[in-house]
Amino acid sequence: MRHGARIGNHEGEVIRSCLESNAPAGARGLVTIRRRWLAPPANFRTIVRVCSFAFLAKPPKAHDVIRKITLLSVIICALALAVYFYAHHNWHPLPSGTTIDRVVVEKAARKLSLFRDGRRLKSYRVALGRSPVGPKEKEGDMKTPEGIYKIDSRNAQSSFHLALHISYPSNDDNARAAERGVSAGFDIMIHGIRNGLGWMGAFHRRKDWTAGCIALTDEEIAELWRVTPDGTTIEIRP
Repeated sequence: MRHGARIGNHEGEVIRSCLESNAPAGARGLVTIRRRWLAPPANFRTIVRVCSFAFLAKPPKAHDVIRKITLLSVIICALALAVYFYAHHNWHPLPSGTTIDRVVVEKAARKLSLFRDGRRLKSYRVALGRSPVGPKEKEGDMKTPEGIYKIDSRNAQSSFHLALHISYPSNDDNARAAERGVSAGFDIMIHGIRNGLGWMGAFHRRKDWTAGCIALTDEEIAELWRVTPDGTTIEIRP
């Protein structure tokens, strides 16, 4: 220990004498390097404090972790239920025994409304054919017809949950198509979502996806099926 102390004192004396003397620049440079090598880094205390905190910090208790996981699971389940409720809830259901005498579809507004004696009872948002602008002119054009038709039949075994058939094409539709030398098309329906995909509910309306039909959710088509007798007039507007 004494020998070490002597070495330390000797180094200090050399550093002081070199700095105070007119020693060559090379010697002063060596002394400066030596002093920098011996000095601790500027952030040494910060490093020591961070390391001490990391070493002394207690790991989270098992019950705290379980509580946080449980809370997160509850939040996720609540959000999932809220989304499902929004997608499948039939808002303002029509009373049992209600019947309508007219359906009006406004294509631009993506809206289907039900009327009785001139009074609007309810409206639904709908999806249309994949090419929704303009009237249907020929088979395969993916357009939804425009005009006045009838609900003339229904299909309880539809590939789209339930389906109400629209009396397209009319005689005028057939005549216009014949002038062009094409088929006017057929099987235009108001229907639900494709079987197996009903879980998407109202989210099916994010885009127009049918081949020319008018699509509702499964819950909505079930209600429309209930209140719409065969022979009901349907007007499809641009």
